[in-house]
Amino acid sequence: MREVFTMWRDGRMVALTAVITAVYMTGLIPFKGFAIVPGFTEIRPANVLPVVLGLLFGPAAAWGAGFGNLFSDAFGGTLTAGSTFGFVGNFFSAFVAYKLWGNLGRLSSGEKPKMRSVSQLVEYGVISFVAAATTATIISWGVDLLGLFPFSVFAIIITLNNFLAAAILGPILLYVLYPRFEAAELLYTDILAQGDDFETPARQRQIPAIGIAVVSVSWLVVGILVGVVVEGVPFGVPASGIVLGTGGSMVQTAIGAVAFALILGFSAMTGSKTTLGLPGSRGAKRAERRG
Repeated sequence: MREVFTMWRDGRMVALTAVITAVYMTGLIPFKGFAIVPGFTEIRPANVLPVVLGLLFGPAAAWGAGFGNLFSDAFGGTLTAGSTFGFVGNFFSAFVAYKLWGNLGRLSSGEKPKMRSVSQLVEYGVISFVAAATTATIISWGVDLLGLFPFSVFAIIITLNNFLAAAILGPILLYVLYPRFEAAELLYTDILAQGDDFETPARQRQIPAIGIAVVSVSWLVVGILVGVVVEGVPFGVPASGIVLGTGGSMVQTAIGAVAFALILGFSAMTGSKTTLGLPGSRGAKRAERRG
């Protein structure tokens, strides 16, 4: 995870972060009028960008997604205390994408995310759902913690909103963009590999990656079940709308604190080298030469 901090020493990664921030913010603001929960979330086709750009630009996309969401709230008139959790949730949407690709054991295709095969599409679908679940749980935990809305309702909305955008639009964008950025050597694996002289072993990448996936999805399922079964919150979005000030569950607070700590712990274990760990990457070629 060290690369999310050390990337700020590379001017190209800083420039990419600024561009991604602007692109994501620009993609979000026009849809502020299509509110699902007025003042808090809306229909967001641009949610495809953190996952896609995460696979292309790694940590630059994570920071860009976080700042882009924060600035869209500020300039779109929806900036609240919950925007802090929105920053963190969107950061992890892109972070999860590049950390999980190629590191999910049998669910991984062993190929680059060019969307040219069924196995790549399957892996992308799994990662898109995990990214959506991670983002949804972090943000929903935050708004519940602040006493704004119930975790279970918000988690369902954000998961579906993020996953559908990423799953439908993402493969098309990667099919078009990945080969072009790869040919231009503008992928994060190309940029950061120039300064790295080691690679985290595959097993050390897989264990925390799978841990992030298991914790995120489990947090989503358990949180929704607690809300519906234990707290009596209606499943889905109530026909009468969501009433502000109906959050504040101590149970959800405790579950979220443990789950978020585990996600941070697994994230810290993912290694320092930003690489997909796949054949053909600069990091892999260097490892082969050393071997």
